[in-house]
Amino acid sequence: MEYKFDTAGLIPAIIQDANTNTVLMLGYMNAEAIEKTKSSGLVTFYSRSKARLWTKGEESRNTLKLVSMANDCDKDTLLIKAIPAGPTCHTGDDTCWSEKNEADPALFLSKLNMIIEDRKNNPDEASYTTQLLKQGINKVAQKVGEEAVELVIEAKDDNEQLFLNEAADLMYHYLVLLCAKDKSLKDVVEVLKSRHK
Repeated sequence: MEYKFDTAGLIPAIIQDANTNTVLMLGYMNAEAIEKTKSSGLVTFYSRSKARLWTKGEESRNTLKLVSMANDCDKDTLLIKAIPAGPTCHTGDDTCWSEKNEADPALFLSKLNMIIEDRKNNPDEASYTTQLLKQGINKVAQKVGEEAVELVIEAKDDNEQLFLNEAADLMYHYLVLLCAKDKSLKDVVEVLKSRHK
C-alpha cells in the first residue's frame, strides 16, 4: 500500500471493531508502526506524547488484534478493523467517544443465517436445524405457520416475554425456510429495497 504521511511522518488510523463495526478510537501511525502492526498482528501506534511506538494494550492488556488494514481514497488515512480484548479507551470505556461497543441486531441475524446455512451444507445430527431441514420443505413451512399462529395468539395477551419468545421462534423458523428454499435474508431485503421508492 502507498501511504501519504504528514510532515511529521504520521498518518491517522481509525480503529473499527471488526465484528460490530463500532468506531473505537483514532490513533496515529508512522511507517514503523504500520510494519509492526502487520508483523505482530497487534495494532501499534506512534505515541506523539511519548515519542515512541506504542502497542495498544501493552500495559492494560486491552489489545487490538488486527483483522484488516485499508487506505482511504486519498491514501492519507487508514481504516483498521480489529478485535478488541476489552475496553479500548484508557478511561475504561468501550470507545473513546464513551459509546457502547454493541453489535447492530441485524448483524446477529446475518450470523444466524450463516449458521443455518452451515447446518444445511454440513449436517450435524445433534442440531435441531439439521433435523428440521432433513424433514423437507413441507415440514419447515408447517413450522413457520405454527409459529406465526402462536405469535398472533401471544400478541393478543399481555405477557411480553411469551410474545418475544414466539417472535424469536417465528424469526428463526422463517430463516430456516429461506435457507430450505436456497434464499437468504439478503434476497428478501433486496425485494424490500426495490419497493421503497
